[in-house]
Amino acid sequence: MSLDLRIPLGLLFSLVGALLTIYGAVTHGSAIYATSAGMDINLIWGLVMLVFGLTMYLLGRSSDKNPRAQTHEPSERPHIPGH
Repeated sequence: MSLDLRIPLGLLFSLVGALLTIYGAVTHGSAIYATSAGMDINLIWGLVMLVFGLTMYLLGRSSDKNPRAQTHEPSERPHIPGH
């Protein structure tokens, strides 16, 4: 079993995205968003990062269950005629 980088990166992006989403939801309608055209940038990008992180994590976990992704070494060397 090898380490798929999508799993830790997915967890990292999910964690940061969740924190940013919570911060954006708590400060929704605050004066800090007056300079960003009234858009809640923290909430929007928090959701984007959360979706990206969950997607990467789920893709990494699904590749572990894929039988094609696992390599198996043959128990014996194949017989080659003439050698």
